[in-house]
Amino acid sequence: MPIRLKKLIGMFLLVALVIIYALVASIFAVARLSESGALVQFLFFLLSGLLWVLPAMGIIKWLMLEPRVKR
Repeated sequence: MPIRLKKLIGMFLLVALVIIYALVASIFAVARLSESGALVQFLFFLLSGLLWVLPAMGIIKWLMLEPRVKR
């Protein structure tokens, strides 16, 4: 796969990940945490704010892989 195409796909994957993750986290927070205390809300947003990094790291690792050389 050409590197430019790989970077384009990776960019769209990262943008889609952030948008979908933010929507899911927000929907969950509104549905489940509206009556929770401030500490629970703080911990949820702290963890959910950091958790998206794990799948993003996978996408970035995939972007950094060297292209296979055809023999």
